[in-house]
Amino acid sequence: MIGIVILGSTGSIGVSTLDVIARYPQRYRVIALTANRDHQRLFQQCLQFKPLYAVIADTQFAAQLRANITDAGLDTTVLSGTDALNEVAALPECDYVMAAIVGAAGLLPTLAAARAGKRILLANKEALVMSGQIFMDEIEKSGAELLPIDSEHNAIFQCMPNEFRDGLEQVGITRILLTASGGPFRKLPIEDLARVTPEQACAHPNWVMGRKISVDSATMMNKGLEVIEACWLFNTSADHVQVVLHPQSIIHSMVQYADGSVLAQMGNPDMRTPIAHALAWPERIASGVAPLDIFKVAHLDFEAPDFTRFPCLKLAYDAIETGGTAPAILNAANEVAVEAFLASELSYVEIANIIDATLSSIASREVTDLDCILEADRMSREKAVQIIRQKPLVQGSKA
Repeated sequence: MIGIVILGSTGSIGVSTLDVIARYPQRYRVIALTANRDHQRLFQQCLQFKPLYAVIADTQFAAQLRANITDAGLDTTVLSGTDALNEVAALPECDYVMAAIVGAAGLLPTLAAARAGKRILLANKEALVMSGQIFMDEIEKSGAELLPIDSEHNAIFQCMPNEFRDGLEQVGITRILLTASGGPFRKLPIEDLARVTPEQACAHPNWVMGRKISVDSATMMNKGLEVIEACWLFNTSADHVQVVLHPQSIIHSMVQYADGSVLAQMGNPDMRTPIAHALAWPERIASGVAPLDIFKVAHLDFEAPDFTRFPCLKLAYDAIETGGTAPAILNAANEVAVEAFLASELSYVEIANIIDATLSSIASREVTDLDCILEADRMSREKAVQIIRQKPLVQGSKA
């Protein structure tokens, strides 16, 4: 049986992964499940899947989880703290690691999985955004496998030949077309964006996602991070990655070839499809996703993104061009700004302003090692918090 560790099992990707795994009890065995704070859902998952280890990153919830595990008579060892995430990602019993922790918190355990030579099912895009070259070097050094889980990157992977890492030009590829739904505010008058609420921003029209990623999708920072990720995954530059708005979310991305061909991967918007693809690759297994009814879809629309409406996407392209630690600065400032927005301490349109101000305040440096990246992340978070505190509170925000 294939042993699997799920980093971030209580989030939307983790839950979808367990849904697929539950369909194949003779094929996959859950070795470890991890969560940040949601010890109650983690406990319910332990009851069903009986992992060897359960990790709660926030130590204040460890005692309650341990007591529940003991009372249930489960033979599951409870670990706590961020170091425990790194530990379970490298367990010898583990073959595959689903890297589904949201944000920079997923960087170190995903790197631990890379160094241990695991098959990494990468849903945490920040690992590549922050530490691209370092991460890819660890993959090559250890012989680990890297399979993308983001629906767009998984689609691109499916549309490429196996030799794509030799260089896209070498395999006849001229461009990657990275699709985006445009989120809930694609048609909202720009002057109304300042009044957008966290609840509105989290109401994605096509996908069921966590709150942070939902906001990133609305601002299209998520797509900007995916452009950076695509450059590392597919050994290319940002000028070969074009973002295409596709509101139906049926075509998950496309690859254009030198002969004029464009290959596209299509399917219903359900993360179980890319998860099942990566779990079984190079085989194909049923994911539980309903077949695509192209007659019901009826038509597909495409348009270019507007940087005035989506300034975060432009900031991401600028960070790629700058290079060095700029993508890590971008990511850190965005995480702080989105958290402040969700706490009603910042307006929606100010998210991009905070990121821009942070990028302007901290000079990008050459990436020499992991400590350099972590330092840029720390400094950027501190600067973003400082900038937010210096701003007057928005109407309706917390005192």
